[in-house]
Amino acid sequence: MLDIRVTALYKFVAFEDPEALREPLFAQLSELGIKGTILLATEGVNGTIAGEPDAMESALEILCALPGCETLEWKDSRAEAMPFLRLKVRLKNEIVTMGVPGTDPTCLVGSYVKPQDWNALISDPDTVVIDTRNDYEVALGTFQGAIDPETETFRQFPDWFETFRADLAAQGRTPKIAMFCTGGIRCEKSTSYVKSLGIEDVFHLQGGILKYLETVPRDESLWEGECFVFDDRVSVGHGLEVGDYQLCHACRHPVSAEDRQHPHFEEGVSCPRCYGTFTDEKMAALRERQKQVRLAKARGETHIGDDVVMTPRKKLPA
Repeated sequence: MLDIRVTALYKFVAFEDPEALREPLFAQLSELGIKGTILLATEGVNGTIAGEPDAMESALEILCALPGCETLEWKDSRAEAMPFLRLKVRLKNEIVTMGVPGTDPTCLVGSYVKPQDWNALISDPDTVVIDTRNDYEVALGTFQGAIDPETETFRQFPDWFETFRADLAAQGRTPKIAMFCTGGIRCEKSTSYVKSLGIEDVFHLQGGILKYLETVPRDESLWEGECFVFDDRVSVGHGLEVGDYQLCHACRHPVSAEDRQHPHFEEGVSCPRCYGTFTDEKMAALRERQKQVRLAKARGETHIGDDVVMTPRKKLPA
């Protein structure tokens, strides 16, 4: 039975003093038994949290009481077990890091497109569809016909788009630009950036891929594959059903069922992508860690190192 509510949320809003919000928020959510990560910055709030349904209702009331967050929106899904080990409330310079000063979705942003209207937009031959996520996420799935910028981090997106824009100009093209991401935050910020360059016809998927998979029936969907998520589920599909991917604890990249049959896959130690990239000492440490994870599970406990809510390593060791 799926009895844990998992909620992804964000809102671009001006916080005068996010540091003053951090400790009270942490205390209130901790008391409810909530786990996950909340990021606070002067530009707003972003996070994914989980807990029992009643506790999550109270948690969302607390978050909606933050200054300017009365209209906070979120995406819900369910999990059979708690997908996070702890609660983190962190202060950041940006709630999603693009690294372009002055980008402000509260002042300038693209047009929101509801999931039920998305298919028509991206099927238009005069629309260019851009996946604003990172390469390891796109590898699991994307929309039909979407362009993959092949970025390792969101910071690389502005440079990629500058080159892409120059290519469009050289071709004499002025298409509509439609962008999407997991929950909406990256494509909302990227549309703000793109519009700041003077491009008018800019759109983004409201609620992101997660809302689309939740809303649009499978037989009408233009989504292909699964969607990477930053928690213990690793990936979800249509209806937000938990997908087939697991996480390699060595390189932190998702591994498919096919990958797990590969001779270079060793649970908790290596996968076909990272096999052979670590020192003998590192491999020994990973095997010891995996041994402790197995022993903890045998005792009915959760090993503190078995926290998979992390971003894949940007570069593998040489």
